[in-house]
Amino acid sequence: MNTSGSSETKRLSDSASISTNTSAIRKFSIGHILLDMGKITPIEAERILHLQKETGLRFGDAALKLGLITEADIQLVLAQQFDYPYLLPGQGNHPPELVVAYQPFGTQVEVFRAVRSQLMLRWFTSGHKALAVVSYNPDDGVSLFTANLAVVFSQLGERTLLIDANLRCPQQHEIFNLKNKHGLSDVLADRANIFEVISKIESFVDLSVLPAGTLPPNPLELLNRNSFDELNDQLAGQFDVILYDTLAFSSGVDALAIAARTDGVLIVAHKNNTRLSDINAMNEQLKYSGSEVVGSVLIDF
Repeated sequence: MNTSGSSETKRLSDSASISTNTSAIRKFSIGHILLDMGKITPIEAERILHLQKETGLRFGDAALKLGLITEADIQLVLAQQFDYPYLLPGQGNHPPELVVAYQPFGTQVEVFRAVRSQLMLRWFTSGHKALAVVSYNPDDGVSLFTANLAVVFSQLGERTLLIDANLRCPQQHEIFNLKNKHGLSDVLADRANIFEVISKIESFVDLSVLPAGTLPPNPLELLNRNSFDELNDQLAGQFDVILYDTLAFSSGVDALAIAARTDGVLIVAHKNNTRLSDINAMNEQLKYSGSEVVGSVLIDF
């Protein structure tokens, strides 16, 4: 009797069984996603299918019962099913302060969703595409706030572009782990093509980032060039929401040049850090420049 041939036949038979059942799993999107994410193996999928058949449990519940996945895995799959991308801790190498990515169901995220809803109603559904986000102090947290706001817009399915227009001390390339070799400054100086320096953030379906680029000796002069207007017109045809992260008012008047071109401004103030008198003075300067202050946000995180 050829036992080796018999064993080989059994292995081939088992392999065919697993392959057949794995194909069956692909009819169930949750199983398909778990397999593609590497959360379960085909052999583990076989065990889940057996338990599912015996108990009548849903695929995800059966996988949980076997201890092969966690509740966090289920939430991640549901997010993909409903086009609501977010990250598990450690994924993407972004700072934990990017809360809308890592804590999408937390209370802080509700603040960003509320701001997003107000901006959609007050600004973006009125034919506007661009908005400058400004603060008075460098440590008011405006860059992280703008990054979170951009992510939450992309989670809504809006084609979102975040532009780091802080040409003196940019941060967006660090938040999103991008090279800052070329960016906005290089485009405005005719040293780079705009669509070659925009980075698509693969972790999120509809988010792109334009980093600041080379730190120029003349940031304000660059931002006042007519090419900035041409840039805005180009981008408006490609994106639904364009957010500009700007230099703090106390560090220079760069934000005024940007606000004059976006027409709309969102003011960010930090609790126990931003003075009311400074906000009022900034508000007056923005209005004098012809910009509309769409709203203001007080943050404490």
